[in-house]
Amino acid sequence: MSDYSALNILQTTFGYENFRPEQQAIIDNLTTGHDSFVLMPTGGGKSLCFQIPAMLRQGVAIVVSPLISLMKDQVDALQANGVSAAYYNSSLASQEARQVLAKLHAHEIDLLYIAPERLMSDEFLNRLNDIDIALFAIDEAHCVSQWGHDFRPEYARLSMLREHFPNIPTIALTATADTQTRQDIIQVLGLEHAKQHISSFDRPNISYHVLEKYQPFKQLSTFLEKHTDESGIIYALSRKRVDQISQKLQAQGIHAAAYHAGLAASERARVQDGFLKDNIQIVVATVAFGMGIDKPNVRFVVHYDLPKNIEGYYQETGRAGRDNLPAEALLLSGTQDMVMARQLIERSDHAQQKRIELHKLNAMIGFSEATSCRRRILLRYFDEDMQKDCGNCDICLNPPERFDATEDAQKALSCVYRLNQSFGMKYVIDVLRGADNERIRSRHHQQLSTYAIGAEHSEDVWSSIFRQLIHHGFLFQDIANYSVLKLTPAARPLLRGEQTIELAKPRIRKKAKAESKRKAPNNLPYDEVLFEKLRVLRKKIATELDVPPYIVFGDATLIHMAQLKPSNNDQMLEVNGVGQVKLERFGDAFLDCLRN
Repeated sequence: MSDYSALNILQTTFGYENFRPEQQAIIDNLTTGHDSFVLMPTGGGKSLCFQIPAMLRQGVAIVVSPLISLMKDQVDALQANGVSAAYYNSSLASQEARQVLAKLHAHEIDLLYIAPERLMSDEFLNRLNDIDIALFAIDEAHCVSQWGHDFRPEYARLSMLREHFPNIPTIALTATADTQTRQDIIQVLGLEHAKQHISSFDRPNISYHVLEKYQPFKQLSTFLEKHTDESGIIYALSRKRVDQISQKLQAQGIHAAAYHAGLAASERARVQDGFLKDNIQIVVATVAFGMGIDKPNVRFVVHYDLPKNIEGYYQETGRAGRDNLPAEALLLSGTQDMVMARQLIERSDHAQQKRIELHKLNAMIGFSEATSCRRRILLRYFDEDMQKDCGNCDICLNPPERFDATEDAQKALSCVYRLNQSFGMKYVIDVLRGADNERIRSRHHQQLSTYAIGAEHSEDVWSSIFRQLIHHGFLFQDIANYSVLKLTPAARPLLRGEQTIELAKPRIRKKAKAESKRKAPNNLPYDEVLFEKLRVLRKKIATELDVPPYIVFGDATLIHMAQLKPSNNDQMLEVNGVGQVKLERFGDAFLDCLRN
């Protein structure tokens, strides 16, 4: 196929003027029948890399996807652009499933989305022997690797595809894979001769922020003050915490809802549908439960608890700002989270898996404790070097002030020692600050030489100092023994005055700097009043069609409309995201709004 054919589909079907980096090369490679391995960040345009070849090549593209919800989103979006696509999974009623299979055998589908276990069943593999197959696309390919952060045994069976269909081109795509995981994917899927396309992991529109966890719900509420009426996701580690956070947000009048595996399937479907259609502002979800959303206008992602690995963190934060407009990622990081995560991993009987998971957790902790540009640390984890600081993370925007903490550290360590290394952080701080309570008096600890020697600092400041001393290895928090603090061998030279230490000044309960509201991807000004009117029209049309608003047009497309202010069909086609089918369906309504 000619370059023009692929470009023609991009422009007329999907409404985009030009390909993004790497897309053209991947599409050409796959269209001409060659295998590809694609590493591209969330929101980088991976789907087009197999969707366009599926439309150019003879036969049906079989797309392997791990999540039913993600299949539906992608198929809905394709159908809205006039593409013949379907999914075949357990959510279909028997009549619907039969209709999909009938279309498949009648060669009426360009793309069929399917889960790995259903694809690899003997019955379906036999069915495929009678079908003209254009290509196989393995989405979320990191799931095939034991080194991947989300390994799934059913994905590993995809290794048999090459055996069954040796001549069908295959493309494997992932947004999160370190070097070891990449090698594993290639080996498992038999892609040793595949062309490798490695894009930058950088998502420059996402601003990364980490706060030391202290009164986390208060910190969350402060953060949400600058994200009123914006879509966001909050991740927490346990179902119980998810429920608590969503209930507290609802009590504040925020349209929030819980989403986790403990809820009925009908409730999960209701919440996801409400979120996609902008009727629910915030979804609070368990980190372990992949939502599989394709919603482009998520403006923020909050991690209420520390994720277990950088891959998971990167993938989850990547759900923000898929439309390339400014987005924010906030991580609340606490020592207790780190200790609990280590304990859970240590319980595993699988030695190699335990080693892998501890390695990944340590990298995540290193990221959360960073005092240098977070984006550089994130990219370096994926073997990508960034030559200068990003200017769009908390460290770059507001570098931490350092101070000589030698004396404070000596006071803290001395107090732990005087208390016979038998108490937790809160009690040690009470003694340091000279608290007058029954617990201290009954133990006569008001008579210790370290009693009240730290009265000049608040509880918040001492909490930060203790956490940093734990992070730097001077103290050990024995979680199995009521979280008591114990000195490590590294504490001795510090206590004796043989070394000094610098720590970061605590950043607790600081309000984030007010940032400007939405900017256009091209940083050009646009008519914000008109943009809001276009949003209202989009919502009205989406409600009538019973689809998410972004299926009509994304925010970035509406912003471009508010910049260009087209007055006829030809000018409307110059707007990014407006293709021929959408122009025919929605053009008149939006042109009327723009003219008025």
